[in-house]
Amino acid sequence: MVHVYKNNGYNLALDVNSGCVHVIDDVVYDLIPVLEDAVKEKKSEEELVKIAGQALKKASYTGEEIAEAVEEILTLAKEEMLYTKDIYEPYIEEFKNRETVVKALCLHIAHDCNLACRYCFAEEGEYHGRRALMSYEVGKKALNFLVKNSGSRVNLEVDFFGGEPLMNWQVVKDLVAYGRSLEEPFHKKFRFTLTTNGVLLNDEILEFANREMSNIVLSIDGRKEVHDFMRPHRGGQGSYEEIVPKYIKTAESRNQMNYYVRGTFTRHNLDFSKDVLHLADLGFKQISVEPVVADESEDYAIREEDIPFIKEQYDELAKEMIKRKKEGKGFNFFHFMIDLDGGPCVAKRLSGCGSGCEYLAVTPWGDFYPCHQFVGMERFLMGNVDEGIKNPGIRDEFKNCNVYAKEKCKDCFAKFYCSGGCAANSYNFHGSINDAYDIGCELQRKRIECAIMIKAALADGEEN
Repeated sequence: MVHVYKNNGYNLALDVNSGCVHVIDDVVYDLIPVLEDAVKEKKSEEELVKIAGQALKKASYTGEEIAEAVEEILTLAKEEMLYTKDIYEPYIEEFKNRETVVKALCLHIAHDCNLACRYCFAEEGEYHGRRALMSYEVGKKALNFLVKNSGSRVNLEVDFFGGEPLMNWQVVKDLVAYGRSLEEPFHKKFRFTLTTNGVLLNDEILEFANREMSNIVLSIDGRKEVHDFMRPHRGGQGSYEEIVPKYIKTAESRNQMNYYVRGTFTRHNLDFSKDVLHLADLGFKQISVEPVVADESEDYAIREEDIPFIKEQYDELAKEMIKRKKEGKGFNFFHFMIDLDGGPCVAKRLSGCGSGCEYLAVTPWGDFYPCHQFVGMERFLMGNVDEGIKNPGIRDEFKNCNVYAKEKCKDCFAKFYCSGGCAANSYNFHGSINDAYDIGCELQRKRIECAIMIKAALADGEEN
């Protein structure tokens, strides 16, 4: 499978199975789709030239140009850089039967929040249930479960999540200390992360976080008017002014590494590229602004008719990022970060985040769910910190969820980059984790195209 497309003046070809990317001229661009079946059938170069000539007889290419293009395509195919075989599908049965261990937990340290974000899937921290703070004892049991069920894996990840985790800060600190006490005797290493809205962030918390947290996610939606509209306090007043100075201090104290300012764009700010650039202009170097996922009945939900404009926004953002990078003012945008040299391991390519088997969410009272977006859905209650996994069938369901189990993924060029997308979004829109959220798929494909183009443009700049 080969995906060819044009972006920002570049002709690009992605060989899906090998991951090879080619910047190509017009004639090769036109011939790659035409010759795929013939090359796989091992037709001779002369036959290929004849097929190419027939296909392009209305084009203005010379015979010499067509012959050279055919030769180039054949060379790439012989070097297994074009029209390559799928090396993953034969492995899928073995992959589904693989032994899994739990390597990450999302601790819902607080089912409560001091903001009232309009798009919050967690219902201001309540998650379809009651407000609650996780106790130290429940948190300890969760960390014990993680250590016990992590097998020989050394590196373990724990995200302190909410609601707003800083509303339960003492328990966060105590659990970090407890986790550290488990490292040496059990030969483990914890990587703690924190996701916060910043309202309660202060110097004492920042000092502790810089010492103990491998990553901090700082929630902000961009421009003041956008942020304050979607992320107000319960009384309606905005939160932008109080958090921005704290976030700038946090980013600088971490040397502009190991953090993200993370926003959500909605139908109210489809021109989200301006929000990304606003955050960059504030000095942030690690930025993520993602599309809201919501039912179409919500006034802020993204609809199918919005997709063309959103795609244009990604194009504009990509071009501006290239410009700024060449000027020495570059920044990272999470959805444009792509590794063309190595990339993720096979498991990541096929099944993504590992929710439900390698990654679990833990409620304040100790229940296990496949991830934070399933919390409160009783259909996905897997067990608890006292009894462990009581419903292994859910784990097996998620274990078998992969790009080959999803009909929409089979012929999609993006499948090894998005790994089938979010299982929760699939379930919420289609009632099955083995489907895919269609709007999300459209936008993901566009982001991957932009990410590859950025790589090509920056490489082209280095050569020139």
